[in-house]
Amino acid sequence: MRAFLKNYRQSPRKVRVVANAIRGKRVPDALIALSVLPKRATTPLKKLLESAVANAKNTEGKNDMHALFVKDIQVNKGVTLKRSMPRAMGRATPINKRSSHITIVLGEKENNKKTKK
Repeated sequence: MRAFLKNYRQSPRKVRVVANAIRGKRVPDALIALSVLPKRATTPLKKLLESAVANAKNTEGKNDMHALFVKDIQVNKGVTLKRSMPRAMGRATPINKRSSHITIVLGEKENNKKTKK
């Protein structure tokens, strides 16, 4: 029950803000949080979360989306494109265009309801 997004062209620091907002939440609550947050990284993370749910349904037969939660989400550094920008007096300053590798792992919460006899 995992899904990967490699070489997403946004810096990991900005993506981690959104990832921390959904870490540990149940899948429906995480989808609602992703639809409300005003960040650019919410759209690819929402798509990635839906992909992880589809992986859980197809590979492991888990049909109950409400029992799944975001067990782990990691945002790691990806490839950095190095560019330069011309400046005054013939100089150049570096510009680093960073990318991210994102991994989502889903877990399953069990309902521990005890019935009284």
